[in-house]
Amino acid sequence: MLEKKGYKVIEHNWRMGHLEVDLIAENSKEIVFVEVKARTSTFGDRMPEENVDEIKRRRIVSAANAYIKYRKIEKQPRFDIIGILVNPTSGEVTYRNHLENAFQPQVRTIHSGTYSGQWRWSHRTKTIGRRR
Repeated sequence: MLEKKGYKVIEHNWRMGHLEVDLIAENSKEIVFVEVKARTSTFGDRMPEENVDEIKRRRIVSAANAYIKYRKIEKQPRFDIIGILVNPTSGEVTYRNHLENAFQPQVRTIHSGTYSGQWRWSHRTKTIGRRR
């Protein structure tokens, strides 16, 4: 799905300690951290992508923070969610939804001044940043 949209997938199930990101992709401007939620039913009226709670979002941001520091990434980070429904009998995918820019990290973690094209990503004592 991501490759069809022009992204290059650079990591699958990336882990560092207890931190994990399902997919990491990139385009010319951004590095994209993707949480994939696959389910066999909607659990009531909730679609799979609606099951990413605040705790999971914080973990994804922490993992992204570690990845950015570890790989010395200088691209603008973005957080997406992909929801998938699979027929439990046939294994056929019956639903796909890609939510681009699904959530933003809290200001304490990332600072983005989109009006000026500046951003800074802080990881403990190291700050990674870019100015346009």
